Amino acid sequence: MNRELILDSGLNEVSMALMEDKLLVELHKDKRNNNYSVGDIYLGKVKKIISGLNAAFIDVGYEKDAFLHYLDLGPQINSLNKYTKLAINNKAGLPKMDDFILEKDIDKSGKISSVLSSNQPVLVQIAKEPISTKGPRITSEISFAGRFLVLVPFSDRISVSQKIKNPEEKSRLKRLVLSIKPKNFGVIIRTVAEGKMVADLVADLNSLVDKWYAVVEKLNLAKPPRIIQDEINRSSVILRDLLNESFNNIHVNDPTVYAELKDFIKTIAPEKADILKYYKGSEPIFEHFGVEKQIRSSFGKIVSMKSGTYLIIEHTEALHVIDVNSGHRINKENSQETNALDVNIEAATEIARQLRLRDMGGIIVIDFIDMNLAINRRKLFEKMREEMKKDRAKHNILPPSKFGLVQITRQRVRTETNIEILEKCPSCSGTGEIKPSSILVDEIENNIRYLVQEQNEKKLILRVHPFIHAYITKGVFSLRWKWFLKYKKWIKVIPVFSYQFLEYHFFNKQDDGINI
Repeated sequence: MNRELILDSGLNEVSMALMEDKLLVELHKDKRNNNYSVGDIYLGKVKKIISGLNAAFIDVGYEKDAFLHYLDLGPQINSLNKYTKLAINNKAGLPKMDDFILEKDIDKSGKISSVLSSNQPVLVQIAKEPISTKGPRITSEISFAGRFLVLVPFSDRISVSQKIKNPEEKSRLKRLVLSIKPKNFGVIIRTVAEGKMVADLVADLNSLVDKWYAVVEKLNLAKPPRIIQDEINRSSVILRDLLNESFNNIHVNDPTVYAELKDFIKTIAPEKADILKYYKGSEPIFEHFGVEKQIRSSFGKIVSMKSGTYLIIEHTEALHVIDVNSGHRINKENSQETNALDVNIEAATEIARQLRLRDMGGIIVIDFIDMNLAINRRKLFEKMREEMKKDRAKHNILPPSKFGLVQITRQRVRTETNIEILEKCPSCSGTGEIKPSSILVDEIENNIRYLVQEQNEKKLILRVHPFIHAYITKGVFSLRWKWFLKYKKWIKVIPVFSYQFLEYHFFNKQDDGINI
């Protein structure tokens, strides 16, 4: 798979587009000086204990108090609290982790009031960023993610990523980590550690241990609420988590960001340093690599696919709803069941991409086209699972219900990515909103491809608004010429002044209207 990362650095944020085989699959926006990001560590203060929820609200400096549930405390919260208190006071010298005596693990079914009290300082980490009217979701089970390992203070457990399937490799990695792991630290071995040598793991582990002691040092005389450590920026997080042999190129248009990423890549994967490239073109970087066009056609309520199938995506307070529509693109030679399966399989691929692209979380309900045969419903379920394997977010997929609905839960840790792609309508002086003309032309071309290649229309007449007529026909090498070279069919385009701006219709050689 050809994987590229395109970074567009602006004044207030860095936009990152992850491309797989030239298709946009993830879009991230990293605001500069953005606090309360996933992974940030804060010294908070307990504001309120809610016994009925078995949770506490913690003041971390955000306008809304952060939410900390008992189950997010971690089994070694008492050890963390004890060490935090010693680090804040630090009068008699702070013991190293090797010499620190761990407290007993808390009971899984215990009460938060027995662990925390009002105004108590507590070290916490952001698990979910503030979303809508809610404050951050936090955990006191602190962890530090590296390239190959995740370090968990106050634990002695070693675990291996479930994605590493080879039992011999799992045993080898466990033995290696056991031989290098400091006392009172737990380690999670990440998938990318597979096949790595001890030197790589030692370097990564030492870096993470240094991060922990840097946090401890900043606690001295600290008063809550206070940020103790920022997570690295989002672009570096993506590189840390995704950088592998399939990453072909990283393009950056800002010299400062380029220098930062160059140093970061040399640290985590020096052999991949040459894939980072500084973009110096005059054209905007997203335009140059085709990202902007995909953004404008991939967001919005209606998402069209090349075959004419389209999705309707709506967001309610409780869940996301996705409806699959065939768009009347039915192959007359196939049965209704076969057509339904073909449409659903294509839609499953696009839905999996949309979930990643928009970073949709929570409950997602998908209304696929009804299929009568159990074997076809099974094929759809397997296709959905296969496509969702590419998704790094934790998720769970249920088989189609008797009503033909597929339900997905997907981890939500950040605000959903939502790009406004509408333009002011010139026909109504801005009182309504329409799709951009560039998306309209893509839609027209998809219809031409369908009519020429699948319906075998001998002659096509396209009637459009005069503005769209000019957009299609003007220029030395116009869109109409491109269509002619591509589809071997000359399209007659006629301007109609009575049409609305985005209205268009196809006609055959008898000048009869063609229904799409």
